[in-house]
Amino acid sequence: MITGMGLFAALVAISVIDIRTRRIPDLLSLSLMCAGLIQAAWAVQRGAAPTVLTDSIIGAASGYLVFAAIGAAFFRMRGQEGLGLGDAKLLAAAGAWLGWQMLPAVVLIAALGGLAQMAVAGRLWPARAADRSLAFGPWLALAFFSLWILTAR
Repeated sequence: MITGMGLFAALVAISVIDIRTRRIPDLLSLSLMCAGLIQAAWAVQRGAAPTVLTDSIIGAASGYLVFAAIGAAFFRMRGQEGLGLGDAKLLAAAGAWLGWQMLPAVVLIAALGGLAQMAVAGRLWPARAADRSLAFGPWLALAFFSLWILTAR
């Protein structure tokens, strides 16, 4: 219960900051990642399968590396940032908490949420459709927390 409240509070803070500044603070995302790894190690200590910690480590590493690579490729192709390292660190935190197996679901849910936001915004404010910037952190946070609630291991 307390773990969930802490996770929720950190994800809300990340979302608000990302919406306002288009930045995700390292202090919050990296703290979440460490907390997820610690939680997995603690679960193993309490008798969970050793793969829980392995899945969390792989989740954190692959979450970061996949988004960092996508962001770097987009920057090379377009010359502007499209997916920042803050999003990569937040996905790494999700991987630490949920394990690598849940990362595709996190990305899918977040992408569908962001796509829906852009579609609705384009319909309601067509004059602003040229500004296609989107704070993706809140969508990652929503997907992360929703899946954590559903799978709480």
